[in-house]
Amino acid sequence: MGKSRGRRFRQVPFSPAGLEQRCHEGDDPDEEPAAELLEKVQHPSAEVREYACASISKLLQEQQAIPAFLQRDVVRCLGPLLMDYSLAVRETAAGALRNLSACGGFEVCDDMVSKDIMTPLVALLKECSTGLDANQLSPEKRIEMDKNYIEDIANEAINLLWNVCECSSTAVHIFNKEGCLEAVLLYMKKFSTNVDLAISAANCLQAVTEDNPDLLYSFNASSQQVLETVMLCPESTMKHILLRTLTAGIIWNIKGTIPPGSLGSMINAILKIFSESLAIDAGETIIRMKEAEKNRLKLAVEGETEENMSDVTENCVLSEDYDLEEMPKGKVKKGENDIFDFLPPDQRELKEVTALLMAQQTALEIIVNMCCSEELPTDTEFLEAVTSALRAVLQTMASKNISQQSVTPEQLWTLCEAGMNSSSASVKVNIVSILGISGSILAKGQDTAEKLKVIGKFLLEVAMKESSLVVAGEALDALFDVFADGKEAEKAAVEIRLLPALKEFQPVFKMRMRKGKGKYSTDQLCVLDNVKMNLRRFIAYQETLGKSPTCNNEEL
Repeated sequence: MGKSRGRRFRQVPFSPAGLEQRCHEGDDPDEEPAAELLEKVQHPSAEVREYACASISKLLQEQQAIPAFLQRDVVRCLGPLLMDYSLAVRETAAGALRNLSACGGFEVCDDMVSKDIMTPLVALLKECSTGLDANQLSPEKRIEMDKNYIEDIANEAINLLWNVCECSSTAVHIFNKEGCLEAVLLYMKKFSTNVDLAISAANCLQAVTEDNPDLLYSFNASSQQVLETVMLCPESTMKHILLRTLTAGIIWNIKGTIPPGSLGSMINAILKIFSESLAIDAGETIIRMKEAEKNRLKLAVEGETEENMSDVTENCVLSEDYDLEEMPKGKVKKGENDIFDFLPPDQRELKEVTALLMAQQTALEIIVNMCCSEELPTDTEFLEAVTSALRAVLQTMASKNISQQSVTPEQLWTLCEAGMNSSSASVKVNIVSILGISGSILAKGQDTAEKLKVIGKFLLEVAMKESSLVVAGEALDALFDVFADGKEAEKAAVEIRLLPALKEFQPVFKMRMRKGKGKYSTDQLCVLDNVKMNLRRFIAYQETLGKSPTCNNEEL
């Protein structure tokens, strides 16, 4: 939708044998490969056109090679090949354009749209969807072929569409106008037989449905049924978890089409899927997958010669459709203290692990967006569901020492403002708990005192001014967590005068508890008694810190 977002997983393209040597030989300006290859894509032989497109696809991985192709109008050269009579040429041409869009950036994608890449791309997508439905190839022909060309072409095309729609509002407008939704939904329906294609389609649709009110009119009961079916698919692989997470994100984007009476249950269903993906321990999964990969390779090489065993090992490439853009090309260097040091090197296990990481990242991003939604800030049911989910997620992340960088300070404060303006005590309890969790993580870091001061002042104000003792007690508990330990927390506590404020508030809190005994349940009063006791202990703890040489020096 033209928004700047973290670049996603990118393809490692088809690499024909001998191409790298040929590319290095072409470094001489007099023998520039771009001109020669673009000339070959017009060759009458389909095999030559296929080789040329695959070679271009390889070269377009390198950003320094892209300008030479753009100067020679690569988009208009390859665009017509999307409808080439040869299926292999269509696939390699779509792959080359996909790489151009993924590696070229926003300006290149805009340029591709301005050069009318959408016309042949939309035609290809619709023709592929017809082929998927009609199953054009005869059974005999399918047996002869070692791959499903139509689905593979569709996968390349849908990724190209995803890239350009992320970067160009014009592409999104064409998507809406040309009715591409039906084709994309059809690709998603292939989840039981081709989950990779379904994931690509879901990624594309999630991007296109974001801030696109014009597309909402195209969603009818039938299309919503497709999404619900995909979201409820029973398969338990990491790829299917990713697919369900992406589909939940799509449903969130089109929530305007959901009847108000069904919105609450739909949000709960979405949050259940997010909780499912976030509950999986990614670290344990990586270790388990790496062990599975070792066992599989061991079985694969049994009985083979030492030479064949070497070949198998060398063929364990790091990535394909789900390669991270930030991942260096070639093999991962060991000993760099990076998560990818622990990822299994073979494609099968890597794709499962990467799918899980993508699902968890996507779930976190959407939860944050849900919390910061400007459309439903006063919907109590919505806020209760979302703040409860975020609270649980942050607690899980904190317990596993997972970075919470996916939630920015701005998003956190937007959520706090919406939550504290709510009439629901449970929403407010969730808000102060979220701040407590975030603050306790910050307290373990460096140079975080200023942020801790902001959180501390907010929680102090809630504790002192909130009419609900339950909320006030939760705010005090959050303060205890945030300022329990750490030099940054000690520094921030001194600067916001936390100890004097709590000592002054302590008798007020006791008095409010005595007066409010008839207003709260036995369980709530038990919790408040614990808070009162912890408040006394925390004040004593802060007083001991005040007597330490470090704190005295800071006060001076």
